[in-house]
Amino acid sequence: MELKTLARTLALLGLVTSGLAAAQDDVSQKLERVEITGSSIKRIQSEGALPVQVISRKDLDRQGIVSAEQLIATLTSNGNGLDNLASNADVVSGQSRGNNGSTSANLRGQGANATLILLNGRRVAAHGLNGGVVDLNQIPMAAVERIEVLKDGASSTYGTDAVGGVINFILRKNYKGLQVSATADATEHGGGNIYRASVTGGVGDLDTNGFNLLATLSVTDNKRLDGSQRDFVNSFQPDRGLSPDTRGTPFATLFLASTTASGGTIKNVLTRPGQANNYVGPLYQGATLNSVNTLDLPGAAGCDSQPGMGPYAEKLWNSAAASPANQFGCAWDTGKAAVIQQPVKNTNLVTRGMLKLGEHMLSAEVLLGRSDSHKIFSPNQISSGSATSTVTLPNGSTVASPFRNLAYPSTGAGYDRVFNALVGAFPELEANRGLPMTFRWRCMECGNREYNTITDTGRLLVGMDGPMNFIKDWDYKVGVSQAWSKSNSTLGSGYQNYVGLANLINSGTLNPFLLAGEQQSAAAIQGLKDISAEGTKLYGGKYTTTEADATFSGPLFKMPAGDALGALGVDFRQEKYKFDGNSTVNTNDINTWIFNAAFDNINALSGVKRNVKAVFGEVILPVTKSLELNLSVRYDDYTGFGSTTNPKVSLRFAPLESLIFRGSYSTGFRVPTFNQLFNGVTESPATGAGVADPKTCPSLVVSSAPGCQAITFTTLFGGVPNLGPEKSKMANIGFVFEPMPGYSASLDLWDIRRDGTIQAFTQSTFFANYALFSDRFIRNPDDSLKSVDLSWINAGETRTRGLELTLRGSGKVGGGTLSAGLDGSYLLEKKSRLTTNSPFGPSEVGQFTRSSDLGIRWKHVAFINYAYGDWVTSLRQQYVGGYVGYVPPGVANGNASVPAWNPKVKPYILHTLGVSYAGIKDLTLNFAIKNLFDKDPPFANSYDTNTGSGSSWEPRVADPRGRSYVIGADYKFW
Repeated sequence: MELKTLARTLALLGLVTSGLAAAQDDVSQKLERVEITGSSIKRIQSEGALPVQVISRKDLDRQGIVSAEQLIATLTSNGNGLDNLASNADVVSGQSRGNNGSTSANLRGQGANATLILLNGRRVAAHGLNGGVVDLNQIPMAAVERIEVLKDGASSTYGTDAVGGVINFILRKNYKGLQVSATADATEHGGGNIYRASVTGGVGDLDTNGFNLLATLSVTDNKRLDGSQRDFVNSFQPDRGLSPDTRGTPFATLFLASTTASGGTIKNVLTRPGQANNYVGPLYQGATLNSVNTLDLPGAAGCDSQPGMGPYAEKLWNSAAASPANQFGCAWDTGKAAVIQQPVKNTNLVTRGMLKLGEHMLSAEVLLGRSDSHKIFSPNQISSGSATSTVTLPNGSTVASPFRNLAYPSTGAGYDRVFNALVGAFPELEANRGLPMTFRWRCMECGNREYNTITDTGRLLVGMDGPMNFIKDWDYKVGVSQAWSKSNSTLGSGYQNYVGLANLINSGTLNPFLLAGEQQSAAAIQGLKDISAEGTKLYGGKYTTTEADATFSGPLFKMPAGDALGALGVDFRQEKYKFDGNSTVNTNDINTWIFNAAFDNINALSGVKRNVKAVFGEVILPVTKSLELNLSVRYDDYTGFGSTTNPKVSLRFAPLESLIFRGSYSTGFRVPTFNQLFNGVTESPATGAGVADPKTCPSLVVSSAPGCQAITFTTLFGGVPNLGPEKSKMANIGFVFEPMPGYSASLDLWDIRRDGTIQAFTQSTFFANYALFSDRFIRNPDDSLKSVDLSWINAGETRTRGLELTLRGSGKVGGGTLSAGLDGSYLLEKKSRLTTNSPFGPSEVGQFTRSSDLGIRWKHVAFINYAYGDWVTSLRQQYVGGYVGYVPPGVANGNASVPAWNPKVKPYILHTLGVSYAGIKDLTLNFAIKNLFDKDPPFANSYDTNTGSGSSWEPRVADPRGRSYVIGADYKFW
């Protein structure tokens, strides 16, 4: 499928072309020696041996790109991980915690923490909450002149994190005048609009005045988009293998949980009279029942009579033996309840001054930014606790859960309606009238949960560069900088005092059994207001990077083919990280707790730091006129990890003027983040469908077989102080062919191997590989399972290999210039093994993964531009290939009838049409239609047992906004 699509696209383009630029600007550029990302030596850009993609300011405007996240989505070299705002839109756990309102890059599918982000060639601070990944919201896109994407490892130049590649955002330089810009990106179907406005001013000319001052102020506002605003978001498609695995419904589902009170055990309304257990059956068709929603009983209105509800597809999630127990359950569409584009407002201020001091250039930068995000997700699910429900206090002691005695009493306003419907189907239960009801309920009246996060970022930089007068033809570059990212999250709506919430239900004040259109009592509404935790601090963090660097470069000696060029540099960097929760709320007094608020006090770090001392060198050897060798090496000394040396060798061979062969080999490394090392251990109840103990039930299928009963346990997740760094080996080989001016093609084969990869495996991975990870299963004295440790681990090995194709061409047509091109990525291999002693697993290319990068086989971006006079028209196609989707347990076990089941997720194809006009003095107008044919994301069964983000579509691949119209204007006053 992918090859046919590529053939059709190439036929449409009718060109075989290439180049380093992402789009050609019909303006001849002076060949001057500059420093290119990935090297410390100044040289002519076209001479290099590394695959560097350059994206211009004009290309960003023509596509209507106003944010770094939008840019990253267009890069075929970027992977498909949980790196954007849409994929982090609902409840998250483990490694995804603390990414509130952030977005990141993921080159060659190696992960966001293996892609280095630079601003003007220097590092910026990692996000204040996760302390390991750069939030791209801090990049001042309005001030960006171009972006250089190095698609190769670069640890020999930049140190840690540069495994998948480097993205260098380069700001405007020597700008003169005053310019105001505004862009509106409005969706056709409503919701998710994006706006940006900026003002840029510059005075002075470096050549004539010897100085330049630049300032840019910009505001970007991403509006909220709800899942309910898009028809393709629909989790109730059981005939296609998709249905929510949650019975926490707005009209509560009754459960068999028992509660404990003084005087003994109280049995709820589902208790079978005269029996010691809590099971109803056999009362209906010989079934043993576990959950009952009275809307789903015979003759009732049905689950789907209520907004967002539908029948629980028990056969998709349970084994055949367990399915009848939930045949009268209802489920809730968590996908439609999700906010699939989080509202984020970014404000950035860039000020930059440059002063010529003879042949030397003194520069200073002050970059300030604020990102104000609102992560809004589904209302809390409330479940009656079992007879032994407990919570663990920070001091390690356990107390009874406030929900242990949670039950709706017979004095409640909704009791008779629900009980009468229940005994209508099960007359035997009439004897239980007056007993309390235990349930699972989605508390819509409590409100959507919301985290409000403000992240303040900044960087102060003073640098100087120029010639080294005492060494002929040598240059120097020195700089001192400090960058920081400080985040604070507070609770918005949707959070209440734990004990207070239980009291409202136990008293019958809060009614879990309301139909659509019915309202809670005034007392219930007031009660929720009284126990609201809105405005309470959740947690905060700050990451600071202080750096001093110096690089010296120039010719070393004469060779027959030219000067050998060299560079030598030193780098000192100190990284600091601080994280705090809210000790005033989450104390050892259960009465102060806020239900389901993840304060993460256990992860508090009063302040940790590490020093990085490095020396690096590089030499370029023109062996012959056609062969050039580039050697570089970097030595790093890390506090707590010792030293590491990483070399790189690359070559450029040009046997013909029109043909260049290039290749490189390097090693790399990545140290663990502070959170991965020092986070405390968080204990959480295991969620999702029931599972069996893998020690006694190797099949993992819950049934009545001995040892295969469903079990309850907790999961642990936290830092691991003895984690070691990852090590990697990267290789790249390719060619660039230019048969005639303006027409060229390039092809690169790359290979990345990582050992000791720092990973956080899912619960299902540990269960499926019990023999390898039996030490992660913590057991009680009676050998029953107590908890599973899902914390970080240096595990196994990953191998990734692919091809990257670039075609470019341009020529004069009809009095104008026609240019076209294609950037494509073909994934040849993606596989991993869990430990060094285990075999490699099956290929991950084109196969669904739950949390890691999705291995798409083929992706491309193709474009055609036509420039005529003051007009430039462009058409772009973005293609993401299909893959084999998630297979739910019921389908895998053959227990469900799914007539429309198709494991293949279809390709995703978008077109963007853009027009730019510059025929009015000092005014440039840009207009674009994104998603020209209004294509919905393809159906994908991506539901994750208890979260709604991307339930019926894949946020790692698709944009949920639909067709949108972009209008932009730039006006220059002088």
